Amino acid sequence: MDLQLSGTRVLVTGGTRGIGRAIVEAFLDEGAHVGFCARDAAEVRSVEEALAARGTVRGTSVDVGDAAALAAWVERSAADLGGLDTVVANVSALAIPDTEESWQASLNVDVMHTVRLVRAAMPHLEASASASIIAVSSVSGRESDFASGPYGTAKTAIIGYVHGLALQLAEKGIRANTVSPGNTYFEGGVWAGIESGDPDLYSSALGLNPTGQMGTPEEVAAPVVFLASRAARRISGTNLVVDGALTRGIQL
Repeated sequence: MDLQLSGTRVLVTGGTRGIGRAIVEAFLDEGAHVGFCARDAAEVRSVEEALAARGTVRGTSVDVGDAAALAAWVERSAADLGGLDTVVANVSALAIPDTEESWQASLNVDVMHTVRLVRAAMPHLEASASASIIAVSSVSGRESDFASGPYGTAKTAIIGYVHGLALQLAEKGIRANTVSPGNTYFEGGVWAGIESGDPDLYSSALGLNPTGQMGTPEEVAAPVVFLASRAARRISGTNLVVDGALTRGIQL
């Protein structure tokens, strides 16, 4: 299937590791021009250099919790890429403990970075012939689990926010969807840390997966790219769960 993404202009937050990097790579493989950001400048440079041969890719060091810095990055990227067709809000504070700091981080980074990214990108998306907004949520946003609290509540809020966007922006031809991964394993990621730091929790979580394994970043990236494509032009307001049948609730 030709996803017709060649030459499209895409922004991805948190593009140096795990799901975010896999999303950047998947868009590049479809011929899209991609701008990505992350906080660590050295990591950004390293990833940009590693992916340069795969297409047009621009990395920038940005703290998405800084509203002004995020907006400035969007404007610079739109100017550099000649516009924007898709934005992917992927960054999470991954703030799971039920503390004041975790609540503040989850609201500012997970929720408000998504809101601010959309606001900053909106003038450019309105000028696109195939605009799409995609936010990465989590299965923790649709059912209670060990990450309920700051993290899970923020992920629920993201699903609600994006669903509202889909209705509000439909007449402008701008689609909005969320992708909710189940537990996703990669070196240096949360589950790799839990595997070594809390093996009982890791074993319990792994045992809940009917497939007998956790997902990979690439398995999450593929649906994200599909949702951004013209092949998905009738899909908006959807929360696409990518969890290998992990969650038990029926999504109505």
